[in-house]
Amino acid sequence: MKFWIVSKMYARRLCALCFVLACVSMWGCSSWFDEGTHFEWAEHRTEKSIVGFIDDSLVIAYNARNWYERTDEDGDQVGSGKGNQAVFIYNYRVQLDGPVFIDSLDNGMEENFNYGLGQLSDSVIWGGNVNHLTNDMGNVYSFWKIGKKPYKVNVKENKDGCSVGFNVRKLRTWLDGKIYAQGNKLTRGGDSCQYAILDTISKTLVYKRLDENLKWTEKCDDVRAWGDDVYCFMPGELPFEAVLLRNGVDTIDVPIKFSVGDFWGNILQPNANLCSLIDGKVVCSGVIWRGGLTFYENDEVVVNLE
Repeated sequence: MKFWIVSKMYARRLCALCFVLACVSMWGCSSWFDEGTHFEWAEHRTEKSIVGFIDDSLVIAYNARNWYERTDEDGDQVGSGKGNQAVFIYNYRVQLDGPVFIDSLDNGMEENFNYGLGQLSDSVIWGGNVNHLTNDMGNVYSFWKIGKKPYKVNVKENKDGCSVGFNVRKLRTWLDGKIYAQGNKLTRGGDSCQYAILDTISKTLVYKRLDENLKWTEKCDDVRAWGDDVYCFMPGELPFEAVLLRNGVDTIDVPIKFSVGDFWGNILQPNANLCSLIDGKVVCSGVIWRGGLTFYENDEVVVNLE
C-alpha cells in the first residue's frame, strides 16, 4: 500500500517523476514533464535514529532514503525529500546480529513528510507535516503501529481561548482517548496557546491555554495520561531533585535521582535511565541510554545498534 501527500504545486513535479521512472504514457504525464530537472536517490540510507521503546527490552529505530531533484544543466539541487521509510525493532539488552523485526514502505519519492518524528504509545510512532505555520501542505499527521502500515489524518485547526499557535514537537496519549500535543514549552504567556488536543475521530487539532485543572503541568518536562490519571516529570528547585507527579498532588517514588524526565510510550526516562511503571511503582532496568544507538549497563556497552 502506498501513501502520498500531493498538493497542487507538487502535482506537476510528481507526475513528471512518474513519467521518468515508469514511462507509462497512460498516466497522461507527457504534457507536464519538465525536461529541465531530474531526480536522484541518495547512495545510502539516512542514519538510524531511536524513535521509541516498546517495553523493557525492545527499541524502535527509524530511517529513510533521501532523494534530490537536480537541474539537468548543472546538477544544482532544487528540491529534496524522503522515501522508503523503514522501522527496525532491536533488543537493547542483548547484542544480536541484527533487528528482530523490519518493516518498510514502498512509497518511492515523497516530499516534506517524515513518518518518524516521535512515539505516541507503546507500539505507535507518529510523524507528519507538523511545521504547518510555515509550510503549505496542510496539517497532516501519520500514525505507524508496528506490524501495520501507517495511516494519515488531515486535521483542521481551531483555537479555544488563545490566539497564537505553535509547531507540534510532542504527541502523548491523553484523557478520553484524545492525544495531547505540545510545542517546545508550556510557559507561553499572554494569549499564546500552550498545548493542543488532537482528536483523530473529528480530525481536529484544538489549541488551548492551561485551565485551573492543568495549570500545575506548566513546568513539566513531559506529560501524558495513563487511564484517568495525568503524569508529569517536574523539575525540582535544585539539580537532581526532579519528581514524577500524578494529578499534581501525588509524588511517585523514582529509585534514582534525576534532573529531567521524558516519556517514551510506556517507558520512562529519568535522565538516561530506562524504567517502567509497574503497579504504580517505577522500576528501572539498569540500562542507560544517552541518545544515539548505544546502550550501557554498569558503565559498559551492552548493545550497539550501529
